[in-house]
Amino acid sequence: MAVFDKREIGSVLAKQGILIAFALFMIAFTIANPKFISVDNVFSVVRSSAILGVMALGVTFVVISGNLDLSVGSMMSFSTIVVLDLHDKVGPALAIPLMFAMTLCLGAFIGFLVGYLRLNSLIVTLGMLSAIHGLTLTYSGGQNMDIADKEGTWFSVFGQGTALGIPVPILIFVALAALLGLTLARTPYGRKVYAVGGNGTAATFSGIRRARTVFTCYLISAGCVATAGLIQASRSLGSQNTVGQGLELEVLAAVILGGASLLGGSGTIFKTVIGVLILGFIQNGLLLVGLQFYVQFVVTWIIIILAVWLDIAAKRGKLWSMIA
Repeated sequence: MAVFDKREIGSVLAKQGILIAFALFMIAFTIANPKFISVDNVFSVVRSSAILGVMALGVTFVVISGNLDLSVGSMMSFSTIVVLDLHDKVGPALAIPLMFAMTLCLGAFIGFLVGYLRLNSLIVTLGMLSAIHGLTLTYSGGQNMDIADKEGTWFSVFGQGTALGIPVPILIFVALAALLGLTLARTPYGRKVYAVGGNGTAATFSGIRRARTVFTCYLISAGCVATAGLIQASRSLGSQNTVGQGLELEVLAAVILGGASLLGGSGTIFKTVIGVLILGFIQNGLLLVGLQFYVQFVVTWIIIILAVWLDIAAKRGKLWSMIA
């Protein structure tokens, strides 16, 4: 009988532990409730995960570049409120590009602070989380936003429409994932993002403009947040001004679950999509087995800790170190 080396088992668990845990979760949820694996439920999970997924695509660029973005939740609230407000003032055809422009300005400001002024991304985006939340409340006057004529607008197509039987939010998510995945994996710009995240000093000496690369990563993140805000506003045709509150942690959890390292320099868009689906299916499974929705917050925290632990373990090749 073959004897497995403990170090080999530890290495496998460190590299593939999340996927193994996810497989066990899927099996357990399916046994607990056979509806979990039904086609309708799978489509429902993917559709409900589209907004989180779109945001995670942009944050993947930021994390790979060696930075963080904790402002995406507040920024999504801002973009949702702005596009709903402008819809009734200037019409959806103008409201959408104006909202994108305003959200990109926020991303550019963060990118300037982190990229060109070299400020710590954790501190900058944590501060911007509160600042953008305050900006959203100021803009809305503390009121929620609703579209006046919900029946007579084509704006709902982005969140409620279907094409070839597939919900539009899923199509947007897949299209963006394909576009950004190719950008990251097949273009010189993508290689610059990996280089800056892997070793910013070496990248600079190699002729890569680190500041510009980091700046554009935050622009991409802001563009994805604006797209998520568009889907959210279109789906409900109304919104609370705190609709994105707390999403920044779920987005970060999905990105890290997908294998992107908090230290920068590694990760892929495809694996981020897998991370989003892992989070979505786990949360859906918890509801189907009868647990209350607020249990998801505890589970999300556990997943973040587990993902970070396995990320560090994968770097050193074992689950734990005897050196404190």
